Amino acid sequence: MVNSEKIHYEEMEKKTSSGMFALIVITLFILVGTAVFVYGIILLDGERDFTLGLACVIGGTLVGFIICPIFYMGLKIIKPNEAIVLTLFGKYVGTIKKEGFFYVNPFCVGVNPAQSTTTQSQTLNQTVSAFSEGTRINVNPGTGSRKISLKASTLNNEKQKVNDQLGNPIMIGIVVIWKVVNTAKAVFNVDNYKEFLSIQCDSALRNIVRLYPYDSYNSGASEDAGEKSLHGSSQEIAVKLKEEIQSKVEIAGLEIQEARITNLYYAPEIAAAMLQRQQASAVVDARQLIVQGAVGMVEMALSKLNETGIVKLDEERKAAMVSNLLVVLCGNRDAQPVVNSGSLY
Repeated sequence: MVNSEKIHYEEMEKKTSSGMFALIVITLFILVGTAVFVYGIILLDGERDFTLGLACVIGGTLVGFIICPIFYMGLKIIKPNEAIVLTLFGKYVGTIKKEGFFYVNPFCVGVNPAQSTTTQSQTLNQTVSAFSEGTRINVNPGTGSRKISLKASTLNNEKQKVNDQLGNPIMIGIVVIWKVVNTAKAVFNVDNYKEFLSIQCDSALRNIVRLYPYDSYNSGASEDAGEKSLHGSSQEIAVKLKEEIQSKVEIAGLEIQEARITNLYYAPEIAAAMLQRQQASAVVDARQLIVQGAVGMVEMALSKLNETGIVKLDEERKAAMVSNLLVVLCGNRDAQPVVNSGSLY
């Protein structure tokens, strides 16, 4: 039966000692070892006491050049908003998140798989660039920094094609501001927390986009009626997107501070058709407004004529006047006036 008690790791603080005190003590031991080594050489050279000289050389070599330098590996410098996750022979022993100069067990190793992967990718890119340019370089792969940044970072995911609620393909991209809040979860619960975040952002974005249309007028509804859209309700969509991503990356010890849409437009294959549709909708809306205004003006003109009694019009003449006014007010071009010098009847 598999023991599932420690599937998810929780962060714990690592107990440390003063790095400056440890540095002074280690340096003193190295100096003492070096002095003993030199004294042994003098004894052997003068052939005064071969046994004591040999013992001083061996002891000074072990202390001053082999054992004590190993203890320098336990010195750790932590800058503000940095942390280091330590393991001892494969076992998680704690995290240092305080800034300062510390000393820990020299056999403790810092773990940061995300930085290791980034360094390998940079090395590969440098190698490919060198071959493409026909030059020869020597690249030291290294392992990168073992420290984890606790600063707010920005993830700018590439644009991707997603279908909205109506099935229209759109191109959309997001920017996510995040930071690590639980270093143990980030290192041990997922393989690479940066890649994990990027993939989960893509997944959450697809889930959210499928719930909303690109724009409200394309769905036959309006924003006033409570219909949300990707284009018109950016603030509400950003909140939903942040909550969706946060629920997916909780296992990795990450905190999503903000998630916003940076690129949003129709896919090239339907962009022209959707532009025509938008133009047609705009023309229809404009015509409706013009007709409403024209009808009001005609009604006002007839009412004023009746009140003042300037001219008496029968129903047929009123209909002709209404027709002429509507043509003038609703036409796309300027009307050409025609002067009637004869009788009205």
